[in-house]
Amino acid sequence: MNVKLKDPSLDKFFNPSSVAVIGASNAPFNLGATICNCLKEYIPFSGSVYVVNRKGESVHGWPGYTSVLDIPNQVELGVIITPAAVVPHFMRECGQKGIRNVVIESAGFSEQGEDGKRLQREIDDAVRTYGIRVLGPNCLGVLDNHSHFCCFYGAYKEIMDVFKKPGGVSYIVQSGGVGVVIIESLMDDVEGINKMVSIGNKSDVDEADLIEYFNQDATRVIAMYLENIAHGEKLMKVARRVSKPILVFKSGRTDEGTAAALSHTAGMANNDAVFDSACRQAGIIRLKSISEIHSMPKMLTEMPLLRGKRIAAFTNSGAFGSISADLMVEAGLKMPRLAPETRERLRKVGGVFNVNNPVDIGPAPPQVYLDIFRILLSAEEVDGLLLMSSIWREFVIDVMKELVKMCREYDKPAAIYTPNSVGRIISVRREFRLPLFDSMEEAVRALVVSHEHYRYQLKKENPYGADHKESA
Repeated sequence: MNVKLKDPSLDKFFNPSSVAVIGASNAPFNLGATICNCLKEYIPFSGSVYVVNRKGESVHGWPGYTSVLDIPNQVELGVIITPAAVVPHFMRECGQKGIRNVVIESAGFSEQGEDGKRLQREIDDAVRTYGIRVLGPNCLGVLDNHSHFCCFYGAYKEIMDVFKKPGGVSYIVQSGGVGVVIIESLMDDVEGINKMVSIGNKSDVDEADLIEYFNQDATRVIAMYLENIAHGEKLMKVARRVSKPILVFKSGRTDEGTAAALSHTAGMANNDAVFDSACRQAGIIRLKSISEIHSMPKMLTEMPLLRGKRIAAFTNSGAFGSISADLMVEAGLKMPRLAPETRERLRKVGGVFNVNNPVDIGPAPPQVYLDIFRILLSAEEVDGLLLMSSIWREFVIDVMKELVKMCREYDKPAAIYTPNSVGRIISVRREFRLPLFDSMEEAVRALVVSHEHYRYQLKKENPYGADHKESA
């Protein structure tokens, strides 16, 4: 099998051997200085860092110069965080120096009217003249959890804990603020970040370039927050080729949201109905809320895919069984009638109040849970499981661990919700590495997302018509 190598023009954004931070100084509240401090203290950078500022002063121990051209050694990545007016000048210096990858974190370009558009044209001229790849402008930069590189400005010590837990999800975000929310949220979850890229105005490198890049590295799930699509046909063409799950939450669904997106990162937010249709054709899963961008990936990394819509619900509270039935039907899932032999097996398990779907038990010992898990997962009429069991005794955590193993054994997923406080759920999820969801709605949604990716996967494997039948 031929394996396509990663795009070498993007590699240096994630794993450079040397970096020039242009605009870093010792002035109070200087944003470039926070990048220098991050590379010195929080995640010590093993390569060389050079600083460029008007005084040529060193910053956090990194040597300083007044011009990029004065740096005595070759530089692989430039990070520009200066006033917008001088960015074109430094882009030309980077080009003359031989720097072929530049992150422009400065704002004030196409999103800021005619003057900004003029500056953007000057940047574009430098890109063409010197063959530079650019991330941004108006972005936060890059984080790579495996090479341990980060050029996020404003990075603070607590957020750098993300490097203690590398994972399989790579994020493409148009907003640095959204990126920070994702990082902080995943600190309390079972999944971690592989890479994160803030693309801002995406004058050069865009989401399609990065999706293709992430399809060739250790990424398991690609997730995006987008405000506009500049090259829709390019994005959809790339997405059709990618087998990994692609999740997207896009703002600008209303006229007001479109206007806000335009003022934030420049570009039209596009027709939402057209975008929705294109996503379905290309196999991109649209997310319904910003929280799903960090809550859904674990269903795709920790569980097998849902190959049909038939879900068995299991709860230790009858009320949650009733609520879940409404939620699943509304979500397009099915609650099958359990086969006579399945119900007979359930009757033989002590403590079962209801052998129909949803299955309901009262207080019961661990073996009852394990027996029911196995009966339901082995049933031919069941494609997946929705577990709603409060952690009323510590052993419930242990049986949930066993459920995760059983799901892999039977190649069927379970979405797990514990009717406890969100604080309790987060605590258990964090300590025991269990893929718990914060609400029943979130757990049901996870089943839908899993099945959606399964269907898209089949379509991509056989784009001319997969010869399969979905579970009735």
